[in-house]
Amino acid sequence: MITNYKRLINFSLVLVLLIFNSTQSHSKNSNNSFADLAEKLMPSVVNISSTQTIKTSSNPFPFQFPPGSPFEDMFKEFNRPSERKATALGSGFIIDKKGIVVTNNHVIQGAEDIFVSVNGSQEYKAKVLGTDPYMDLAVLKIESENIFKPVNFGDSDKARVGDWVIAIGNPFGFGGTVTAGIISSRNRDIGLTRYDDFIQTDASINQGNSGGPLFDLNGRVIGINTAIIAPGSSGSIGIGFAIPANPASKVIDQLIKFGETKRGWLGVRIQEVTKEIADLEKLEKQEGALVASVSENSPADKAGIKAGDIILEFDSKRVDTMRTLPKLVATTKVGKKVNVKIWRNGKIISKRVLIGRLESSNEFKSENKKETETSEFVEIKSLNILVRDLNKDDILKRKLPKNTTGVVVTKINQGSPLMFVSENDIIVEAQKKKILNSKQFSKLIDGVFNKKEKTLYLAIYNSSNQRSYITVKLN
Repeated sequence: MITNYKRLINFSLVLVLLIFNSTQSHSKNSNNSFADLAEKLMPSVVNISSTQTIKTSSNPFPFQFPPGSPFEDMFKEFNRPSERKATALGSGFIIDKKGIVVTNNHVIQGAEDIFVSVNGSQEYKAKVLGTDPYMDLAVLKIESENIFKPVNFGDSDKARVGDWVIAIGNPFGFGGTVTAGIISSRNRDIGLTRYDDFIQTDASINQGNSGGPLFDLNGRVIGINTAIIAPGSSGSIGIGFAIPANPASKVIDQLIKFGETKRGWLGVRIQEVTKEIADLEKLEKQEGALVASVSENSPADKAGIKAGDIILEFDSKRVDTMRTLPKLVATTKVGKKVNVKIWRNGKIISKRVLIGRLESSNEFKSENKKETETSEFVEIKSLNILVRDLNKDDILKRKLPKNTTGVVVTKINQGSPLMFVSENDIIVEAQKKKILNSKQFSKLIDGVFNKKEKTLYLAIYNSSNQRSYITVKLN
């Protein structure tokens, strides 16, 4: 009995010592902080402000003349255009002591003047060395002979889910803001860019953090903060996304060296390999990218790749899903010969492909032309509104799904039935039909009125990018 009592006392002492040691260890860890690291990195993170001129026209009268009114032309001279300066805020980081700065393209897109504030004090003017809207990157050069403190890129491929990270930036204009969190996920595809491969983090990121760095605990940049999910413009809810450093640094090197990108080009249109397609093609599992079509005289065409082929491997790298292939091709050096393994007629065959340059392709030129064209305003008289085509710049700035099509409402005249729609809202559907452009939308609306339908059924994105359906009663 006494022996058992002594054993119990000894066990209790050991348990107390274990608890004490554990508490002591926890207390020691809790004294650690990110202060030293933040202090070291702060001089390399910059605040960016860009300005551009916005042209608007205002009606001095408290009424609107109906279209076709004889008074409309008479009072046009009073409807004078006015200009105002708009400012956008963002973040960036210095990667060269001569003042080369990396940020997001959407931070400086359309800017007339760009100013960079270093270490929260000295402000400099900056010029654009190159931009890449496809990965949402831009490289700037500070116009100064001063020597700046750069940071280095880390290996984002080694970043693991659960690793600590810190973000430094300019949220809501509050420069030099440090937040910490962990890597929540890897390889996220959120439909924002053509080459989505985001690092997801719960480090607090808000408006103004765009273009800022995501650091590992060694003080190396492993990501460029780009987007957040913020339902109802509620701010950070712990779901932020950063462009991984490895693919970003390759694009940045090209922008510095050439002022433009030089991406690899294969010349195929691809689609997902569904389970049904995998079964029909007698594939062991659902994988690869199904070739829907091949561009004439493209590298793929010259190598003998055909529509219906399933690309399983590119340059010794497995193509697990459709989304993998464009990233592999884009990062391949132009002029390199690569082996492509494809599934055709129940067996694997190999093709040798000489990779071309995306920016030299007809597809790229056609797409780029559409992006830079000025959208024309189309009047929808029956609704008494003005609209224009939704373009890729809108999609990027508004952070909409990249395949979104529709029209942007630019003006709502007095007497319009669209009382629940605001200027800059985006109409993406009407009568459950997808809106492709302004002309198609105009014809669709004409059809609604010609059929004397009583209700207009629209799907819109509002200014907060919330998608909703609304019904409009028609007279």
